[in-house]
Amino acid sequence: MRQFNMSGYATPGLDTVRIGIIGLGQRGPHHTRIMSTLEGVEIKALCDVRPEKVDAVKRQLAGTAHSPVLYSRHESEWKKLCERDDVDLVIITTPLYQHAEMAVYAMNHGKHVASEVPIACTIEDCWRLVETSERTRKHCMMLENYCYMEFQLLMLNMARQGVFGQLVHGDCAYIANKMQNNFSQSLYWEMWWLKLYAGNKGNVYPTHGLGPICQMMDINRGDRFDYLVSVESEDFGMAQQARELAACDDSFAPYANKDYRGNMNTTLIRTAKGRTIMVQHDPTTPSPHSLIHGIYGTKGAALYDPPPPRLSQGGHWASAEEFTALKEKYTPAISKKMGQLAKESGHGGSDLLIDWHLIDCLRNGLPLDQDVYDAATWSAVTPLSQWSVNNRSNSIEVPDFTTGAWKKNQPNMDISLERGGSTKVLT
Repeated sequence: MRQFNMSGYATPGLDTVRIGIIGLGQRGPHHTRIMSTLEGVEIKALCDVRPEKVDAVKRQLAGTAHSPVLYSRHESEWKKLCERDDVDLVIITTPLYQHAEMAVYAMNHGKHVASEVPIACTIEDCWRLVETSERTRKHCMMLENYCYMEFQLLMLNMARQGVFGQLVHGDCAYIANKMQNNFSQSLYWEMWWLKLYAGNKGNVYPTHGLGPICQMMDINRGDRFDYLVSVESEDFGMAQQARELAACDDSFAPYANKDYRGNMNTTLIRTAKGRTIMVQHDPTTPSPHSLIHGIYGTKGAALYDPPPPRLSQGGHWASAEEFTALKEKYTPAISKKMGQLAKESGHGGSDLLIDWHLIDCLRNGLPLDQDVYDAATWSAVTPLSQWSVNNRSNSIEVPDFTTGAWKKNQPNMDISLERGGSTKVLT
């Protein structure tokens, strides 16, 4: 039963946002660097189970105004960070299976949460996040940075202005050759990604492609996921790679006889309004990085991958000149404001944009771009797709985490910067 509607909710503005960051492996140091350049931010605490990771990020902050308290060595140290009374926002960048527990604990201790993706691996955890956010009235946002990529923001603005007409279908994906990363013994803590792929079917990483499409379709804000089906190929590479490595290196022996997820997962979602979304995940074949990111409406279409990005009106792809004109007309204010500064931050500028706008909304007392219902809905694709794959691709209903509020909720993401936008980047 819904306790409070977090969609569109804003907390009182904070002059200074005091931050604690948990997880300093891959994404944590990157968020730390960006946050250290933003006006009105104090990095109060850092945590990682590995002391060398904490020490490295501490050195990264040398010469800045930030002098965080450090937590490391013991696996429960992150709880001490969440319990501090001088932290407003906890950023979680640990292995994804830890996100939900940490987010719930942080909210229960009076902290807003921003987590790397996905935020939950089970439907039960999705509901726990929703219940906790509603009860504590603390923000719970996924750091889905792909929603802030330049072309995705352009398409979102065009969709909101009706350029594509009624949206009918979206294609999205996260396809990238991660075999070398997955089998690296040093890149990920305790090779957690490889362990995740062993024994887990379905789309375990849906949100990069799915998030931008959901925002264009106003999912949870006028429409919602109704049900999905998921089909998956066999594994034609990971088990073989594990066996070959184990033959040369005994340390890979525990991975040699695992049942790995298939190479390609394809999940189809139907919405309450009758629209469809295809989301794919393939981290193992030698394919170029692709998000697909296609949108199809009654008046036009757009496609991001394969490059170059294209826009269509009237049944033909726009010429280079037409594309430039459309881009100049519909580039949203948030992209224009940050410009080249954002592009230099990584992931096409999305890394800076998501951190900057998160802080700006908290400082100006504005709703965040994504809420706990987005976090739960987008993440739920993982366990639901696994169920479908394990049940001969039968359909399964997607829970309505808004408990009916989707019919009246309004879009959160303010790309026009009609309010806020005052936080400076201190270069």
